[in-house]
Amino acid sequence: MLPGLFRNASHMCDCTSRILQHYGATVEVKGPWCTGMNFFITSDPMNADYMLSKNFLNYEKGSEIREILEPLGDGIINSDSDWGLIPLLNHISKSEIEVDLQEVFKRFTFDNSCLMAFDEIEEAILLRHIVLNWCWKLQRWLQIGQEKKLRKAWDAFDRFLNQCIESKREELLSRDKTHLEEAKFDLLTAYMMQEEIVNMGVCSKSNNFLRDTTFNLIAAGSDTMGADDKRWECFGIQELGTLVYLHAALCEALRLYPVVAFDPRTAVKADILPSGHRISANTPIIISLYAMGRMEEIWGEDCMQYKSQRWISEQGGLIIVPSYKFTSFGGGPRSCLGKAMAFIQMKIVATSIIWNFHVEIIEGHPVSPIVSVVLHMKHCLKVRITKRRV
Repeated sequence: MLPGLFRNASHMCDCTSRILQHYGATVEVKGPWCTGMNFFITSDPMNADYMLSKNFLNYEKGSEIREILEPLGDGIINSDSDWGLIPLLNHISKSEIEVDLQEVFKRFTFDNSCLMAFDEIEEAILLRHIVLNWCWKLQRWLQIGQEKKLRKAWDAFDRFLNQCIESKREELLSRDKTHLEEAKFDLLTAYMMQEEIVNMGVCSKSNNFLRDTTFNLIAAGSDTMGADDKRWECFGIQELGTLVYLHAALCEALRLYPVVAFDPRTAVKADILPSGHRISANTPIIISLYAMGRMEEIWGEDCMQYKSQRWISEQGGLIIVPSYKFTSFGGGPRSCLGKAMAFIQMKIVATSIIWNFHVEIIEGHPVSPIVSVVLHMKHCLKVRITKRRV
Protein backbone atom coordinates (compact mmCIF):
# COMPACT_ATOMS: atom_id res chain seq x y z
CA MET A 1 0.00 0.00 0.00
CA LEU A 2 2.85 2.41 0.81
CA PRO A 3 4.24 2.31 -2.77
CA GLY A 4 0.75 3.16 -4.01
CA LEU A 5 0.63 6.20 -1.74
CA PHE A 6 4.00 7.36 -3.04
CA ARG A 7 2.90 6.89 -6.65
CA ASN A 8 -0.13 9.08 -5.93
CA ALA A 9 1.76 11.63 -3.83
CA SER A 10 0.69 14.51 -6.07
CA HIS A 11 -2.95 13.90 -5.10
CA MET A 12 -2.41 12.29 -1.71
CA CYS A 13 -5.61 13.65 -0.14
CA ASP A 14 -7.97 12.08 -2.68
CA CYS A 15 -5.94 8.85 -2.89
CA THR A 16 -6.06 8.41 0.89
CA SER A 17 -9.78 9.14 0.88
CA ARG A 18 -10.45 6.43 -1.72
CA ILE A 19 -8.33 3.88 0.19
CA LEU A 20 -10.17 4.54 3.45
CA GLN A 21 -13.54 4.30 1.72
CA HIS A 22 -12.57 0.99 0.14
CA TYR A 23 -10.91 -0.68 3.16
CA GLY A 24 -13.25 0.43 5.92
CA ALA A 25 -12.16 3.78 7.39
CA THR A 26 -9.09 2.51 9.32
CA VAL A 27 -6.01 1.07 7.62
CA GLU A 28 -2.62 -0.12 8.84
CA VAL A 29 0.16 0.90 6.46
CA LYS A 30 3.39 -1.08 6.61
CA GLY A 31 6.59 0.29 5.13
CA PRO A 32 9.77 -1.58 4.17
CA TRP A 33 11.49 -3.57 6.90
CA CYS A 34 13.64 -1.56 9.30
CA THR A 35 12.49 1.84 7.99
CA GLY A 36 10.17 2.65 10.90
CA MET A 37 7.48 3.76 8.45
CA ASN A 38 4.61 1.65 9.83
CA PHE A 39 1.55 3.68 10.80
CA PHE A 40 -2.24 3.69 10.95
CA ILE A 41 -4.53 6.10 9.12
CA THR A 42 -8.20 6.53 9.99
CA SER A 43 -11.31 8.47 9.03
CA ASP A 44 -13.57 6.61 11.48
CA PRO A 45 -15.46 9.25 13.53
CA MET A 46 -15.55 6.94 16.56
CA ASN A 47 -11.78 6.59 16.44
CA ALA A 48 -11.41 10.35 16.01
CA ASP A 49 -13.69 11.01 18.99
CA TYR A 50 -11.77 8.47 21.07
CA MET A 51 -8.36 9.93 20.20
CA LEU A 52 -9.28 13.61 20.38
CA SER A 53 -11.66 13.50 23.37
CA LYS A 54 -12.22 10.35 25.39
CA ASN A 55 -8.60 9.20 25.57
CA PHE A 56 -6.78 12.27 24.28
CA LEU A 57 -3.98 11.99 26.87
CA ASN A 58 -2.79 8.82 25.15
CA TYR A 59 -2.61 10.41 21.68
CA GLU A 60 -0.17 13.29 21.45
CA LYS A 61 2.01 14.68 18.71
CA GLY A 62 4.94 12.59 19.91
CA SER A 63 8.65 13.38 19.81
CA GLU A 64 9.11 12.50 16.13
CA ILE A 65 6.22 14.65 14.94
CA ARG A 66 7.33 17.52 17.20
CA GLU A 67 10.79 17.31 15.62
CA ILE A 68 9.26 17.40 12.15
CA LEU A 69 7.27 20.48 13.15
CA GLU A 70 10.17 22.15 15.00
CA PRO A 71 9.95 25.44 13.04
CA LEU A 72 6.56 26.01 14.69
CA GLY A 73 8.11 25.94 18.16
CA ASP A 74 5.77 25.47 21.12
CA GLY A 75 3.22 28.17 20.39
CA ILE A 76 -0.57 28.11 20.36
CA ILE A 77 -2.72 28.34 17.22
CA ASN A 78 -4.84 31.49 16.96
CA SER A 79 -4.62 34.64 14.84
CA ASP A 80 -5.72 38.09 13.75
CA SER A 81 -4.25 40.37 11.10
CA ASP A 82 -5.09 43.68 9.44
CA TRP A 83 -5.55 44.12 5.71
CA GLY A 84 -6.58 46.49 2.96
CA LEU A 85 -8.13 43.90 0.66
CA ILE A 86 -11.25 45.72 -0.54
CA PRO A 87 -9.42 48.80 -1.91
CA LEU A 88 -7.11 46.47 -3.84
CA LEU A 89 -10.06 44.53 -5.30
CA ASN A 90 -11.63 47.85 -6.24
CA HIS A 91 -8.46 48.74 -8.16
CA ILE A 92 -8.40 45.30 -9.84
CA SER A 93 -12.03 45.63 -10.92
CA LYS A 94 -11.26 48.96 -12.61
CA SER A 95 -8.25 47.46 -14.38
CA GLU A 96 -10.38 44.60 -15.77
CA ILE A 97 -7.60 42.04 -15.30
CA GLU A 98 -7.56 38.42 -14.18
CA VAL A 99 -6.11 37.82 -10.72
CA ASP A 100 -5.18 34.86 -8.50
CA LEU A 101 -7.47 35.44 -5.52
CA GLN A 102 -5.65 32.86 -3.39
CA GLU A 103 -2.37 34.74 -3.86
CA VAL A 104 -4.06 38.04 -2.99
CA PHE A 105 -5.27 36.59 0.31
CA LYS A 106 -1.84 35.20 1.15
CA ARG A 107 -0.05 38.45 0.39
CA PHE A 108 -2.26 40.33 2.80
CA THR A 109 -1.13 37.98 5.54
CA PHE A 110 2.61 38.31 4.85
CA ASP A 111 4.87 40.74 3.05
CA ASN A 112 6.70 39.36 0.01
CA SER A 113 9.90 38.16 1.71
CA CYS A 114 7.96 36.72 4.64
CA LEU A 115 5.58 34.91 2.27
CA MET A 116 8.47 33.22 0.44
CA ALA A 117 10.07 32.15 3.73
CA PHE A 118 6.81 30.72 5.05
CA ASP A 119 6.24 28.75 1.83
CA GLU A 120 9.75 27.27 2.12
CA ILE A 121 9.11 26.27 5.75
CA GLU A 122 5.79 24.69 4.85
CA GLU A 123 7.35 22.72 1.97
CA ALA A 124 10.17 21.42 4.18
CA ILE A 125 7.77 20.30 6.92
CA LEU A 126 5.72 18.40 4.35
CA LEU A 127 8.86 16.69 2.99
CA ARG A 128 9.83 15.62 6.51
CA HIS A 129 6.50 13.82 6.78
CA ILE A 130 7.11 11.92 3.54
CA VAL A 131 10.79 10.89 3.41
CA LEU A 132 12.64 8.55 5.77
CA ASN A 133 13.70 10.17 9.03
CA TRP A 134 17.40 9.46 8.52
CA CYS A 135 17.25 11.10 5.09
CA TRP A 136 16.01 14.54 6.16
CA LYS A 137 18.06 14.44 9.38
CA LEU A 138 21.21 13.77 7.34
CA GLN A 139 20.32 16.71 5.11
CA ARG A 140 19.84 18.86 8.21
CA TRP A 141 23.23 17.80 9.61
CA LEU A 142 25.03 18.43 6.30
CA GLN A 143 22.93 21.54 5.57
CA ILE A 144 22.08 20.47 2.03
CA GLY A 145 18.93 20.14 -0.08
CA GLN A 146 15.58 21.15 1.35
CA GLU A 147 16.96 21.37 4.89
CA LYS A 148 19.40 24.09 3.79
CA LYS A 149 16.50 26.05 2.29
CA LEU A 150 14.55 25.50 5.52
CA ARG A 151 17.37 26.91 7.64
CA LYS A 152 17.60 30.08 5.53
CA ALA A 153 13.83 30.53 5.48
CA TRP A 154 13.60 29.84 9.21
CA ASP A 155 16.22 32.51 9.97
CA ALA A 156 14.47 35.02 7.71
CA PHE A 157 11.11 34.35 9.32
CA ASP A 158 12.62 34.62 12.81
CA ARG A 159 14.05 38.03 11.96
CA PHE A 160 10.59 39.12 10.84
CA LEU A 161 8.98 37.74 14.02
CA ASN A 162 11.53 39.38 16.29
CA GLN A 163 10.84 42.72 14.62
CA CYS A 164 7.12 42.21 15.22
CA ILE A 165 7.70 41.36 18.90
CA GLU A 166 10.03 44.29 19.56
CA SER A 167 7.69 46.69 17.78
CA LYS A 168 4.71 45.45 19.80
CA ARG A 169 6.66 45.61 23.07
CA GLU A 170 7.71 49.20 22.40
CA GLU A 171 4.13 50.12 21.51
CA LEU A 172 2.79 48.65 24.75
CA LEU A 173 5.45 50.25 26.90
CA SER A 174 4.87 53.67 25.32
CA ARG A 175 1.18 53.82 26.28
CA ASP A 176 -0.50 54.04 29.64
CA LYS A 177 -3.13 51.52 30.70
CA THR A 178 -6.08 53.72 29.72
CA HIS A 179 -4.84 54.18 26.18
CA LEU A 180 -4.12 50.48 25.87
CA GLU A 181 -7.67 49.58 26.82
CA GLU A 182 -9.05 52.03 24.26
CA ALA A 183 -6.71 50.93 21.47
CA LYS A 184 -7.63 48.54 18.69
CA PHE A 185 -5.92 45.23 19.53
CA ASP A 186 -4.62 42.43 17.44
CA LEU A 187 -4.56 39.07 19.23
CA LEU A 188 -0.83 39.25 19.97
CA THR A 189 -1.39 42.47 21.93
CA ALA A 190 -4.26 40.96 23.89
CA TYR A 191 -2.25 37.80 24.55
CA MET A 192 0.79 39.72 25.78
CA MET A 193 -1.32 41.80 28.15
CA GLN A 194 -3.28 38.82 29.45
CA GLU A 195 -0.08 36.92 30.22
CA GLU A 196 1.40 40.03 31.86
CA ILE A 197 4.34 39.96 29.51
CA VAL A 198 4.63 43.70 29.94
CA ASN A 199 4.74 44.37 33.66
CA MET A 200 6.29 47.58 34.95
CA GLY A 201 8.53 47.71 31.90
CA VAL A 202 9.97 44.23 32.47
CA CYS A 203 9.22 41.24 30.22
CA SER A 204 8.27 38.11 32.15
CA LYS A 205 8.47 35.75 29.15
CA SER A 206 11.46 34.82 27.02
CA ASN A 207 11.90 35.87 23.40
CA ASN A 208 11.67 32.20 22.39
CA PHE A 209 8.26 31.93 24.05
CA LEU A 210 7.05 35.07 22.28
CA ARG A 211 8.57 33.93 18.99
CA ASP A 212 6.75 30.56 19.13
CA THR A 213 3.48 32.25 20.04
CA THR A 214 3.82 34.84 17.28
CA PHE A 215 4.72 32.21 14.65
CA ASN A 216 1.57 30.27 15.46
CA LEU A 217 -0.57 33.41 15.51
CA ILE A 218 0.61 34.20 11.99
CA ALA A 219 0.53 30.62 10.70
CA ALA A 220 -3.07 30.13 11.79
CA GLY A 221 -3.94 33.46 10.18
CA SER A 222 -2.65 32.51 6.75
CA ASP A 223 -6.15 31.35 5.82
CA THR A 224 -8.34 33.67 7.94
CA MET A 225 -8.05 37.44 7.54
CA GLY A 226 -9.44 40.33 9.59
CA ALA A 227 -10.65 43.60 8.02
CA ASP A 228 -10.04 47.02 9.50
CA ASP A 229 -11.51 49.27 6.78
CA LYS A 230 -14.97 49.92 8.24
CA ARG A 231 -16.17 51.73 5.11
CA TRP A 232 -16.44 48.42 3.27
CA GLU A 233 -18.09 46.34 5.99
CA CYS A 234 -21.75 45.55 5.36
CA PHE A 235 -22.79 44.01 8.68
CA GLY A 236 -21.98 44.40 12.36
CA ILE A 237 -20.86 41.51 14.55
CA GLN A 238 -24.41 40.82 15.81
CA GLU A 239 -25.83 40.91 12.27
CA LEU A 240 -23.19 38.45 11.09
CA GLY A 241 -24.57 35.95 13.60
CA THR A 242 -27.94 35.98 11.83
CA LEU A 243 -26.51 35.00 8.42
CA VAL A 244 -27.49 31.34 8.62
CA TYR A 245 -26.98 30.46 4.94
CA LEU A 246 -23.53 32.08 4.85
CA HIS A 247 -22.48 30.14 7.96
CA ALA A 248 -23.77 26.95 6.36
CA ALA A 249 -21.90 27.69 3.14
CA LEU A 250 -18.64 28.19 5.04
CA CYS A 251 -19.13 24.94 7.00
CA GLU A 252 -19.79 23.04 3.78
CA ALA A 253 -16.62 24.44 2.19
CA LEU A 254 -14.59 23.46 5.28
CA ARG A 255 -16.16 19.99 5.29
CA LEU A 256 -14.87 19.27 1.80
CA TYR A 257 -11.67 21.27 2.07
CA PRO A 258 -10.43 21.56 5.69
CA VAL A 259 -7.55 23.98 6.22
CA VAL A 260 -5.43 21.05 7.49
CA ALA A 261 -5.97 17.74 5.70
CA PHE A 262 -4.24 15.38 8.15
CA ASP A 263 -3.87 15.37 11.95
CA PRO A 264 -0.92 13.14 12.99
CA ARG A 265 -0.86 11.60 16.47
CA THR A 266 1.30 9.07 18.32
CA ALA A 267 0.05 6.51 20.84
CA VAL A 268 1.78 6.95 24.20
CA LYS A 269 0.72 3.50 25.43
CA ALA A 270 -0.67 0.38 23.77
CA ASP A 271 -4.40 0.69 23.17
CA ILE A 272 -7.40 -0.68 21.28
CA LEU A 273 -9.39 1.72 19.11
CA PRO A 274 -13.22 1.59 18.96
CA SER A 275 -12.82 0.06 15.49
CA GLY A 276 -11.06 -2.91 17.13
CA HIS A 277 -7.57 -2.15 15.83
CA ARG A 278 -4.78 -2.85 18.33
CA ILE A 279 -2.27 -0.03 18.60
CA SER A 280 1.22 -0.55 20.00
CA ALA A 281 2.98 2.12 22.04
CA ASN A 282 4.72 4.82 19.95
CA THR A 283 2.71 3.92 16.84
CA PRO A 284 1.89 6.92 14.60
CA ILE A 285 -1.81 7.33 13.77
CA ILE A 286 -3.00 9.86 11.20
CA ILE A 287 -6.55 11.17 11.29
CA SER A 288 -7.53 12.08 7.74
CA LEU A 289 -9.75 15.14 8.19
CA TYR A 290 -10.03 15.41 4.41
CA ALA A 291 -11.39 11.85 4.08
CA MET A 292 -13.81 12.32 6.99
CA GLY A 293 -15.52 15.12 5.09
CA ARG A 294 -16.17 12.69 2.23
CA MET A 295 -17.52 9.71 4.16
CA GLU A 296 -20.92 8.48 3.01
CA GLU A 297 -21.51 7.00 6.49
CA ILE A 298 -21.37 10.50 7.99
CA TRP A 299 -22.72 12.79 5.26
CA GLY A 300 -24.92 10.52 3.16
CA GLU A 301 -24.88 9.44 -0.47
CA ASP A 302 -24.42 13.03 -1.67
CA CYS A 303 -21.24 13.47 0.42
CA MET A 304 -19.17 14.48 -2.63
CA GLN A 305 -21.59 17.28 -3.55
CA TYR A 306 -21.41 20.80 -2.19
CA LYS A 307 -24.75 21.43 -0.46
CA SER A 308 -25.05 24.25 2.06
CA GLN A 309 -28.59 23.07 2.83
CA ARG A 310 -27.28 20.04 4.75
CA TRP A 311 -26.35 22.44 7.59
CA ILE A 312 -29.79 24.08 7.83
CA SER A 313 -32.73 22.57 9.73
CA GLU A 314 -36.34 22.55 8.53
CA GLN A 315 -36.99 25.41 10.96
CA GLY A 316 -34.29 27.52 9.29
CA GLY A 317 -31.67 27.24 12.03
CA LEU A 318 -28.17 25.81 11.94
CA ILE A 319 -27.67 22.07 12.47
CA ILE A 320 -24.94 21.46 15.04
CA VAL A 321 -22.65 18.62 13.96
CA PRO A 322 -20.41 17.02 16.65
CA SER A 323 -16.72 17.92 16.37
CA TYR A 324 -15.73 14.27 15.92
CA LYS A 325 -17.70 14.26 12.64
CA PHE A 326 -16.98 17.82 11.49
CA THR A 327 -13.29 17.91 12.42
CA SER A 328 -12.10 21.06 10.63
CA PHE A 329 -11.53 22.76 13.98
CA GLY A 330 -10.27 19.70 15.86
CA GLY A 331 -12.11 18.15 18.77
CA GLY A 332 -12.05 17.60 22.53
CA PRO A 333 -9.52 19.51 24.67
CA ARG A 334 -7.51 20.31 21.54
CA SER A 335 -10.34 22.11 19.73
CA CYS A 336 -9.27 25.26 17.90
CA LEU A 337 -9.29 28.24 20.27
CA GLY A 338 -10.04 30.63 17.44
CA LYS A 339 -13.07 28.91 15.90
CA ALA A 340 -15.57 31.67 16.72
CA MET A 341 -13.12 34.39 15.66
CA ALA A 342 -12.36 32.52 12.42
CA PHE A 343 -16.05 32.40 11.47
CA ILE A 344 -16.45 36.12 12.21
CA GLN A 345 -13.42 36.94 10.07
CA MET A 346 -14.58 34.73 7.20
CA LYS A 347 -18.05 36.28 7.29
CA ILE A 348 -16.62 39.81 7.25
CA VAL A 349 -14.45 38.94 4.27
CA ALA A 350 -17.26 37.15 2.41
CA THR A 351 -19.95 39.80 2.97
CA SER A 352 -17.58 42.66 2.14
CA ILE A 353 -16.53 41.07 -1.15
CA ILE A 354 -20.00 39.80 -2.17
CA TRP A 355 -21.66 43.14 -1.34
CA ASN A 356 -19.15 45.20 -3.33
CA PHE A 357 -18.00 42.91 -6.15
CA HIS A 358 -19.01 40.19 -8.55
CA VAL A 359 -16.36 37.44 -8.56
CA GLU A 360 -16.29 35.16 -11.60
CA ILE A 361 -14.00 32.13 -11.84
CA ILE A 362 -12.23 32.01 -15.21
CA GLU A 363 -14.02 29.48 -17.43
CA GLY A 364 -12.26 26.13 -17.58
CA HIS A 365 -9.91 26.94 -14.69
CA PRO A 366 -9.23 23.71 -12.72
CA VAL A 367 -9.71 23.82 -8.96
CA SER A 368 -8.09 21.03 -6.93
CA PRO A 369 -6.05 20.74 -3.70
CA ILE A 370 -2.26 20.48 -3.56
CA VAL A 371 -0.47 18.29 -1.03
CA SER A 372 0.67 20.68 1.67
CA VAL A 373 0.73 21.12 5.45
CA VAL A 374 -1.96 23.77 4.97
CA LEU A 375 -4.39 22.90 2.16
CA HIS A 376 -3.96 25.22 -0.84
CA MET A 377 -5.30 25.15 -4.38
CA LYS A 378 -2.98 23.42 -6.84
CA HIS A 379 -3.63 25.74 -9.77
CA CYS A 380 -4.38 28.88 -7.77
CA LEU A 381 -7.80 30.55 -8.15
CA LYS A 382 -7.99 32.67 -11.27
CA VAL A 383 -10.94 35.07 -11.14
CA ARG A 384 -12.29 38.17 -12.82
CA ILE A 385 -13.57 40.88 -10.48
CA THR A 386 -16.10 43.58 -11.38
CA LYS A 387 -17.64 46.27 -9.20
CA ARG A 388 -21.29 45.79 -8.37
CA ARG A 389 -23.64 48.55 -9.50
CA VAL A 390 -25.75 49.54 -6.50
